[in-house]
Amino acid sequence: MKKIIVSLAAIAAMSLVTLTATAADKEKHLKGEGLCAKCALKQADKCQNAIQIEEKGKKVVYYVEDNDVSKGLHKKICSATIKVDATGKVTEKDGKRWIALSKLEEVK
Repeated sequence: MKKIIVSLAAIAAMSLVTLTATAADKEKHLKGEGLCAKCALKQADKCQNAIQIEEKGKKVVYYVEDNDVSKGLHKKICSATIKVDATGKVTEKDGKRWIALSKLEEVK
């Protein structure tokens, strides 16, 4: 009986780990404003790409990680705010939300 309980507990723990890993690997879709965290938001010491969206009536900022997809974004947003449609993997570092973009489109 003890072996059965231990086996069931191990299976449950492995299922939980699998579900957690799957949820963390999902990409999030953001529609909002692309802007500079330094110039527009005054939240950074140096220029930083960011996307500001509205979630549950509050403005939320996602800082954009540097990668091939986000490379040309800053030229457009440092002097102006543009509407963007973005997809990427979201993480949290130092209390800030970060997104590693896999897709980025400017909304006209």
